[in-house]
Amino acid sequence: MEDIFERLTNQLLSKNESLSYEKGRTWVEMLWGDFEATYAKAGYEYKGMELTEKIVTQWIEQYGDKLHEIQTRNPKFKKLLEADDQEKKH
Repeated sequence: MEDIFERLTNQLLSKNESLSYEKGRTWVEMLWGDFEATYAKAGYEYKGMELTEKIVTQWIEQYGDKLHEIQTRNPKFKKLLEADDQEKKH
């Protein structure tokens, strides 16, 4: 799984130079987790990591260059993204 996250993070960073590695990795992990949780809540049968990787790859291709502009209200995501910003300031 580490290899998949690393590959997706590098793909995202190639699309968006405004993201640090840490923030890019956070975005990949959030997109991955959000897709799997939403898919499960909708009652779909788990289709494996291959489907999740395919969807996250599509999102990166479509929205990767704009992810740094997104402000989230989701407390979990907001906390993760703000933590990266705070670490840069220190």
